[in-house]
Amino acid sequence: AKAPWLRNQTYFTLQGFSHLATLQVFLFEGIFLMFLITMTGNILIIVITTTDPALHTPMYYFLKNLSLIEICFSLNIVPKMLVDLLLERKVISFFACALQLYFVIFFVTSECFLLGAMAYDRYMAICHPLHYATTMNRRVCLHMVIACWVSGMPFAVGLTGWLFSYPFCSPKEIEHFFCDISPILDLVCSDTYLFELLVFIATVIIVLIPFILIAASYIQIICAILRMPSAEGRHKAFSTCIAHLVVVTLFCCTTGVIHLKPKSSLSLNSKKLVALSYTVVTPMLNPIIYSLRNKEVKNALRKTCGRRQFFSKMSL
Repeated sequence: AKAPWLRNQTYFTLQGFSHLATLQVFLFEGIFLMFLITMTGNILIIVITTTDPALHTPMYYFLKNLSLIEICFSLNIVPKMLVDLLLERKVISFFACALQLYFVIFFVTSECFLLGAMAYDRYMAICHPLHYATTMNRRVCLHMVIACWVSGMPFAVGLTGWLFSYPFCSPKEIEHFFCDISPILDLVCSDTYLFELLVFIATVIIVLIPFILIAASYIQIICAILRMPSAEGRHKAFSTCIAHLVVVTLFCCTTGVIHLKPKSSLSLNSKKLVALSYTVVTPMLNPIIYSLRNKEVKNALRKTCGRRQFFSKMSL
């Protein structure tokens, strides 16, 4: 039975990967390496898409914003997770937990809508090339990106505010490695049916609708690719589209599985594994899949490295 209500929490204990006590150092090293790859890859994309005029196109403008979201999202979760892997007592204050959840919802929402905008951009570029320049002009792209960033705010404020207005019970232990809706909901002492319904509706809007639009866009893109006369062009376009779809599917499916039904029958360890894929793995894969495999980005990287070598020689 649950203990009496504890409205004025001062802190929570994050259980993290306590069930893998003997693997803490191995987990730390693996996650730290992926975090470094994530930060390096995404910072590189921001730098080269900003400094290279050849990459001042709508596609790379969206990619730059995606990289910025991935950096912020990773910084919100991974550093705390890494510290907790080295500490015996893994605590987080009530306010810090609410703030972390707010930014999780904010960045996940913004990323889902941005992925939808990127799919629409590719659809216009491949399926309607004659109208692309006028449709996807600088003003339209700016408005789309602003909308993606701002869209996360009402969901984050509403869901975080409502969840943390509930009374919580003892023990104050969150069975997760960060503050997410599902594990915090397990600590609530009152009926949460309306909140769970809201989370379901929000997840449909944030994850499922963009995913359906992305899938529809890529079906149209694949049909257009099949009509291409060049076999080499078809192969290149197909490999890019499949890679994009894999990342989008991984991100949308993992976030959807966790949040469509917060109190699902999934085991606690399964939830942690699924969450690890969209908090650590996907942010690392995005720069590799979307940009670093791209010939234009590789050329821009070579130019940037070449300029650095030139200036370092000049300074000697």
